[in-house]
Amino acid sequence: MRRREFITVLGGTFLTWPLAVRAQPVPAAVIGFLGPTNLSVATTRIAAFEERLRRLGWTDRANLRIDYRWAEGHTERFAELAAELVRLKVRVIVTRGTETAIAVKQATSTIPVVFTIVADPVGSGLVASLARPGGNATGLSTQHTDAVGKRIDLLREMIPSLRRIAIIVNVLNHGSLQELREAQQIAPALGIEIDELEIRSDRDIPLALSELKKPPQALFVSSDALLNANREQISAFALSRRLPAIYGYRDGASAGGLISFGPNYEDLFKRAADFVDKILRGASPADIPVEQPTKFDLVINLKTARALGFEVPRTLVARADEVIE
Repeated sequence: MRRREFITVLGGTFLTWPLAVRAQPVPAAVIGFLGPTNLSVATTRIAAFEERLRRLGWTDRANLRIDYRWAEGHTERFAELAAELVRLKVRVIVTRGTETAIAVKQATSTIPVVFTIVADPVGSGLVASLARPGGNATGLSTQHTDAVGKRIDLLREMIPSLRRIAIIVNVLNHGSLQELREAQQIAPALGIEIDELEIRSDRDIPLALSELKKPPQALFVSSDALLNANREQISAFALSRRLPAIYGYRDGASAGGLISFGPNYEDLFKRAADFVDKILRGASPADIPVEQPTKFDLVINLKTARALGFEVPRTLVARADEVIE
């Protein structure tokens, strides 16, 4: 797929197709996509999503149009953008993240919703159960809380004397709060204290980081689109304080974080295309079970380790799916 020939960015908030394509006699299936950040943050995932759709027979030349809406990190815009997509009467709306999915679910009870990167679809009210969603939404759960203990174990493997962790959390994100609660349950048995850093917008991040009361030994960045969009700022702060930082997104390690462990998000977006394909061919989201990650990636940034003065255990490097030199 050569997207550059067909995609025009309008106002930085959505993509649409050229007039020649819209004028084709065969009506295209129009689907919507609501993202919490922007295209530059999600480029590889969107590419994986579109490529999989193409392989399933949905091409921009012939039978598909995708209308994108990007909130640019402004959570207060989710409801407005969800309403725009509903007014367009798209066939399916794909979302990224828990809060965008909730916004769309509140905006429509009839248009099918395919969510990606949702930590707890049942707990957040998106579906009745994983096996039988029962409404107009289905998609992919990321099991974030299942990976929290693993991330803490990775930090302990890196820092055997670990006793204090600072966790930065977007309190407006259900999944981010879940990770905090899980860490708070795990930490006491390991003799670890948790410092909670709360944010609600990107403007809160510098203040939250500057308010660390006692010097922690590591920074745990909860899995949240807003935090991921500001990963370079967070990683720069961590480096300036000589703090090893661990992320749930691979992007965090590539932006200078020490380590990341979490689902392979490109794989989740490919699988989201399978959900869209089924729905466009007549399946009901109520009957399509929610799926969970099958691929998890461990990424270690050795360049950051050297800058921090850390020697990463060879056994950990050997287990990594990717090592950034």
